[in-house]
Amino acid sequence: MAEAKYEPRLKKEYVSRIRKAMQEKFNYANEMMIPKIDKIVINMGVGEATADSKKPTVAAADLAAIAGQKPVITRARNSIAGFKVRENMPIGAKVTLRGARMYEFLDRFVNIALPRVRDFRGLNPKSFDGRGNFAMGIKEHIVFPEINYDKVDQMWGMDIIVCTTANTDDEARALLKEFNFPFRQ
Repeated sequence: MAEAKYEPRLKKEYVSRIRKAMQEKFNYANEMMIPKIDKIVINMGVGEATADSKKPTVAAADLAAIAGQKPVITRARNSIAGFKVRENMPIGAKVTLRGARMYEFLDRFVNIALPRVRDFRGLNPKSFDGRGNFAMGIKEHIVFPEINYDKVDQMWGMDIIVCTTANTDDEARALLKEFNFPFRQ
């Protein structure tokens, strides 16, 4: 007997409700034209890596807990003497989420992490790049429930980029609104 494959809640919602809503709003001629979320890239830069080489490893461990996937340590491409950065020095970590992990992260991010952000007034609806991708920054990585606040010695910010298959920012904005992204008015 085949084991039932797990499907994230947001993916089920996308297939059952969001696709229909997008089809009605934009009158797509073809079902394949309906935009979807392609991937989510989470990047965590560690500025203190110049003083302590263990910081990127700790940041990568936290990012792995948040994303549920092993991140890649990012390295400096060239030396910058003013920032005390040498070439090939580890300066951060990044992870690209696709498929079920992407939907699970999105669910936790919108419903758990964003409400925990201090002084949160909504996401900026203008943070699109012109090609349907949305980028945002968070100042503290401790808003995620996977991070134990007592064991954190340093708070790091992170960039979260949601890449969609939408051709325009309006289509991408409508898609993310259907996913309950809290854009400010």
